[in-house]
Amino acid sequence: MLGRIAGLALALAFSVVSVSQPRAASWLEKNFWLSGPRYDREVPPCDAPGPLDRIIADFHTKEIAFWNSKLEIVGIEKIRETAALAWAAQSIPRRFCSATALINDGRRHPIYYSIAEDTGMIGMDWGVNFCVVGLDRDRAYGPACRAARP
Repeated sequence: MLGRIAGLALALAFSVVSVSQPRAASWLEKNFWLSGPRYDREVPPCDAPGPLDRIIADFHTKEIAFWNSKLEIVGIEKIRETAALAWAAQSIPRRFCSATALINDGRRHPIYYSIAEDTGMIGMDWGVNFCVVGLDRDRAYGPACRAARP
């Protein structure tokens, strides 16, 4: 009997807590716990091996897993930076790049990519978004990879 009363009291306590009104963050929470991201503004250059290797690996994975294709990027040439937004206020530091991807079928395709700080796996390192013109089969970046450019 004592267990039933304790269980009922506990259920009543949880129901009262769950019905209580939401409240805004306190002054302490706003100033110390909701401070926002802190960027170091360190983004690798367009020709750094890390981002290029990630593009090559992710392209290969996408082609095999989703399109059942044997296409691979065998090289990237004519790399250049098209824009850098590492100093804009309240924005994620990123670098926009363009290049030419050499595909294993012998063709060359323009490629557009961006390297952004803290957008990698769980926000721990830089992340890379890329689009190969002519091989964006699901048109995730729009016609001619327009959304991958600055």
